Amino acid sequence: MSTRLATGGRLIDRTTRAEFTFNGKRMAGHAGDTLASALLANDQMLVGRSFKYHRPRGIVASGPEEPNALVNLGRADRLEPNQRATTTELFAGLESSSQNHWPSLEFDVGVANNYLSRFLPAGFYYKTFMQPRAAWKHVFEPIIRQSAGLGSAPKEPDADRYEYAYAFCDLLIIGGGIAGLQAALTAGQTGKRVILVEQTAHWGGRAVVDGDVVEDEPAEDWVKSAVDALKTMKNVTLRTRCMGAGVYDHGYVLVNERVADHTPMDGRPKQRVWRIRAGHIITATGAIERPLSFAGNDIPGVMLAGSMRDYVVNFAVSPGDRTVVVTNNDDAYLTAIALVEAGLSVPVILDARADVSGDVPNRARALGIRVEAGRGIASVKGGKRVTGVQVCLQAGEGAVLEEIACDAVAMSGGWSPVVHLWSHCGGKLTWSTHLSAFIPDPNRPPLNHDGAAMVTVVGAAAGVFNAADIIASATTVENTPAIPPVWVMPHGAPIALRSKMWLDYQNDVKVSDVQLAAREGYESVEHTKRYTTLGMATDQGKLSNINGLGVLSQSLGEDIPQVGTTTFRPPYTPVTIGALTGEARGDLFQPLRRTPMHAWHEKNGVYWEPVGHWRRPYCYTRSNETHEQAVHREVNNTRENLGLLDASTLGKIIVKGPDAGRFLDMLYTNMMSNLAIGKCRYGLMCNEQGFLSDDGVVARIDEDTWLCHTTSGGADRIHGWMEDWLQCEWWDWKVYTANVTEQYAQIAVVGPKARKLLEKIGGMDVSKEALPFMQWADGTLGGFNVRVYRISFSGELSYEIAVPASQGAAFWELLHAEGAEFGAMAYGTECLHILRAEKGFIMIGDESDGTVTPLDLGLGWAVSKKKADFLGKRGMERTFLADPDRWQLVGLETLDGSVIPDGAYAVADGLNENGQRNTEGRVTSTYYSPTLKKGIAMGLVKHGPARMGEVVELNKLDGSTVKARIVDAVFFDKAGDKQNV
Repeated sequence: MSTRLATGGRLIDRTTRAEFTFNGKRMAGHAGDTLASALLANDQMLVGRSFKYHRPRGIVASGPEEPNALVNLGRADRLEPNQRATTTELFAGLESSSQNHWPSLEFDVGVANNYLSRFLPAGFYYKTFMQPRAAWKHVFEPIIRQSAGLGSAPKEPDADRYEYAYAFCDLLIIGGGIAGLQAALTAGQTGKRVILVEQTAHWGGRAVVDGDVVEDEPAEDWVKSAVDALKTMKNVTLRTRCMGAGVYDHGYVLVNERVADHTPMDGRPKQRVWRIRAGHIITATGAIERPLSFAGNDIPGVMLAGSMRDYVVNFAVSPGDRTVVVTNNDDAYLTAIALVEAGLSVPVILDARADVSGDVPNRARALGIRVEAGRGIASVKGGKRVTGVQVCLQAGEGAVLEEIACDAVAMSGGWSPVVHLWSHCGGKLTWSTHLSAFIPDPNRPPLNHDGAAMVTVVGAAAGVFNAADIIASATTVENTPAIPPVWVMPHGAPIALRSKMWLDYQNDVKVSDVQLAAREGYESVEHTKRYTTLGMATDQGKLSNINGLGVLSQSLGEDIPQVGTTTFRPPYTPVTIGALTGEARGDLFQPLRRTPMHAWHEKNGVYWEPVGHWRRPYCYTRSNETHEQAVHREVNNTRENLGLLDASTLGKIIVKGPDAGRFLDMLYTNMMSNLAIGKCRYGLMCNEQGFLSDDGVVARIDEDTWLCHTTSGGADRIHGWMEDWLQCEWWDWKVYTANVTEQYAQIAVVGPKARKLLEKIGGMDVSKEALPFMQWADGTLGGFNVRVYRISFSGELSYEIAVPASQGAAFWELLHAEGAEFGAMAYGTECLHILRAEKGFIMIGDESDGTVTPLDLGLGWAVSKKKADFLGKRGMERTFLADPDRWQLVGLETLDGSVIPDGAYAVADGLNENGQRNTEGRVTSTYYSPTLKKGIAMGLVKHGPARMGEVVELNKLDGSTVKARIVDAVFFDKAGDKQNV
């Protein structure tokens, strides 16, 4: 039985007792325990059931590679399924339960699948459930859906909180063993900004457990000295409980920090996702021990030898009184030695190698441990726990030489370097015949933007296992004894044994399954993976993949390098969705964006309109006004007196750098590089297909700086569009972009009396001569530092004035107070739409819908005919988009003065194939114009500009139609006299 040893346990505090529950049963451990070590200390060998056959499963590992000990943690609003007991730190009050069984862990009716396993081999679901067809919906599918998945999905909102954090460094080191610590010491002494992260709560890795000697002192002492030295370096940051989840382009790394998993409800975030940008990355992620494939290698009590050593040394837990060790390498001997030194029995070490010699095996022999060379395990005896093993010749077919009683088995098939992070961003691997493992190929590293290596691998992750070699940064692996490949034990095992040799413990994939896949033609490792589900469990093949590749290669008669590997994808270990979400939940899931004047709007009768993530005033109602009446009042006042618009939501993007003009010439359809400093120009952006994407006014600030205005809902999208091209296509152009939309409040002062208000508050010359139309100037107004743009979206005399966001509300209130004598009145977006429609100005999202080009809208004047290229140029030249029959923008006036329904279509003669009337146009914008006292509309009509004065028929919601005349899209002040004053 497994139990707590009377002495030892370097990581536990025996003076602190921590009570917890497992399946409702009260148990106790110590501070410093993991849930797995505490379960073993309480002789809880059975911790779960496998997915397909519901076979008993016990703890097999001690780290994130654990495939079996997956539990539900907590309950109600703190329920977490599929948590690894091996990485869960114990705390008082922890509640846990096992998964994938009914009605209980000890008695699971699903185990019936185990007795039917002959009929449920790999890929059986591709060959069954076909007939009768009706049975799929009513019988097969409900049963499969009920059986699918592991754990219980939470049904209540997560009560914990999570957060993001950001960091930058010259060097990021992932892994806090002796290799990572040595790398941090070396880099830290050069003054580099270093971040060192370790996924566990402790530094030192395996070297401390194994009792290595580092630079003539015990590893534990060396680690303590190294950590103390690093803590004194201000340029070095140390973080434990941080797992390197993924490596991405340009030195971008995601790290998941378990902040308060072990101290729940202490007020801190449960987890934190770090987004780190590093100049260079060193992975010192160590290696994972491989299991051996022998019959019964999944019975509870069969464990990885290195993990068993962890439990004995770190937690003073004995997995069994009598442990048989089976191996093909020297490392497992350290486990046998640790067990004997802890007062436990090791009846035999079964070594698959024909010749066993060397210092470590001789140390075991000196302790009186029996060593049998050329031997293996034919089968493990037992059901819900190990009772013994049958010994055979490794080179044979499994004939039993003897039976040995035991209650635990420690197995080791060698060590596989953790190459996941190296591979995430394109690092290539090479096969080491010496180690029987894939190791990083230093000649084919992940590359950075400049073609230089982005990642370096050190220590065991690079295939260097000797402590002295790691510290000396040795590049050879020859000091490590060779590890012969043992993919199947015994080598000539018959099908009766191979059908009980487990590769993927969680998904119940056996050696015989992989061999079956090879026979059925699944020669690609990726196809085999999907056919058998090998490596598709929550551990993503950390224990199973290499053994599975070995079996597949033997079945195909090819070498492993020719078979290849499956794709390594982030994250390295699962990250809870809550951590990936961070603080973006509830009200913050999609935060409402508010301008500095938001509170003023709330107090003054605002009716809100959603515009992207913003809330903009649609109109401001007074007393018993309807929204329509309020809009009409705002339009009339703005045309006759003075209107104030909160335009802060308009996108504002700075584009700066030596290549900024060149860049903008590619983004906009017209030229921007020749725009004079101090002037503004209206511009259009298209996507690659030539369809209009956004528009706005561009101002040139200085020799290499432009400010691009975008639509309110388009700022983030356009900024992302800019960065996409800069990072992916024109990465060598010297251009910097910054979205400063929320850094400035912007107010449009509009109407015949606009200049009078600005002259009253004083501070700068805003006359027509000093600030002509389509120019801008910096200065002061009313004591505020401002940037004034002489632009208009209303056709009136207009100034758009930008001030720092922190001063926006004060400046807005000043304008209202000083503008009262001129009839100053705030107006909203609907008034804005009517004003612009009266002037024939287009609106992105109304006149454009992703299928409209600038030429369709009569904006050919804004499309350069001189530029060699710009985004959308070739798209617009395609035959379909250059077709003269495309619908084009015109104005529409109903014959009876009514308002055309929004979205109405212009119907034509004849019927289409669906029996509907043909169409020849559609309405894009339609309003009642208080200025003109009639309905006006803009629309796209076939051959529209050539049909001025013609009458078209437009459908209505009630099935009737309304007649409208095609007119110029500019309904008001076509000469522009009102804005050019």
